[in-house]
Amino acid sequence: MMAGIAAAEQGRQVLLVDKGDKLGRKLAISGGGRCNVTNRLPVAEIIKHIPGNGRFLHSALSIFSNEDIISFFEKLGVELKEEDHGRMFPVNDSAQSVVDALIRRLDELGVKRWTNCPVKTVEYDDGGVASVVLHNGEVVEARAVVIAVGGKSVPHTGSTGDGYAWAKKAGHTITELYPTEVPLTSAEPFIKSKTLQGLSLREIALSVLNAKGKPLITHKMDMIFTHFGVSGPAVLRCSQYVVKEMKKTGLGEVVMSLDAVPDRNEEMLFQDVMKIVKSEPKKALKNSLKGILPERYLMFLLEQNELDPLGVGATIPHDKIRSFVASCKHFQFRVNGTLPLEKAFVTGGGVSVKEIEPQTMASRKMNGLYFCGEILDIHGYTGGYNITSALVTGRLAGLNAGKFAASSGWQAE
Repeated sequence: MMAGIAAAEQGRQVLLVDKGDKLGRKLAISGGGRCNVTNRLPVAEIIKHIPGNGRFLHSALSIFSNEDIISFFEKLGVELKEEDHGRMFPVNDSAQSVVDALIRRLDELGVKRWTNCPVKTVEYDDGGVASVVLHNGEVVEARAVVIAVGGKSVPHTGSTGDGYAWAKKAGHTITELYPTEVPLTSAEPFIKSKTLQGLSLREIALSVLNAKGKPLITHKMDMIFTHFGVSGPAVLRCSQYVVKEMKKTGLGEVVMSLDAVPDRNEEMLFQDVMKIVKSEPKKALKNSLKGILPERYLMFLLEQNELDPLGVGATIPHDKIRSFVASCKHFQFRVNGTLPLEKAFVTGGGVSVKEIEPQTMASRKMNGLYFCGEILDIHGYTGGYNITSALVTGRLAGLNAGKFAASSGWQAE
């Protein structure tokens, strides 16, 4: 939709072809149905939050930035508000209002829309785009084509990886696809027994450890234990590092470390726990320590350290307290993979950005061919970063596809 609008603003005849029955299905469910349109952090920070080739977007964001996205939607009548960590949402909390505004703009510009029209292939001729062939056999001649079909994640919205074959046919490299922003699986006994299933931990620090036990990445956010492993924002952000470490080492497992009290170092926490235990020597541990951790997690860690939750503070040896505190700060558990790519929020890998012109989103392999969004080998954390990448690359792809078609003097019948 973003590319269609930008191309039509160049005075071109634009046809938007979608295999689904309606436009913007993924956008309409994004941000829990509220649509995190973009993020207001400085551009350098945005790029840091796009660990998958975010630097490729430097040029694009200098031409059409996150602030430009905000202005774009406000001009379309979508009022936005800023929430935590710079996340921008529609004031009415409705993702559908964002989709509707884009469709209204397409209509104003006279963009033709064909839905329920799956594309079979893109035809190329003499080093350039020739036509788009639909599954029903219809052939649509085109001077420029923008491929904006997404990756392979959330396939029920239509992104089932169709575009990779069309890109390959044009000579493009598709880097290995893998799930990112995806829940992690674990075969730990406490996961299998569902001891902690459904337990959410707030503002913890979760790390992925390398083979030497050193943190590769740490994210301080929320997480949740599930029946298959772990999920929640901190886990999603760590997931790509788990995938990459498993691939690098060839091992079937990666160790994660969970710090449930990240605002205090281990010695401070030990002193605090000792103070509590000494001031309430006759109180059961599960009662005296309940302010430190959520009750279920507290009971779990006491049990892990062979401490009786009903035991009174005065009877607990110091070394046992130390081991309990160490667990609060560095509880380690193994994960053995992720849910499948179809269950991921974002696809890692895709059309190699080395083969894309960073200021225009034009193919370096085929004239008149443009790419945008998740089909490219670009992926960010959740929080408005992937949508920002999609909107910015969509804008530039459409703009330059329109200019390319205009420069040829070509116009469809």
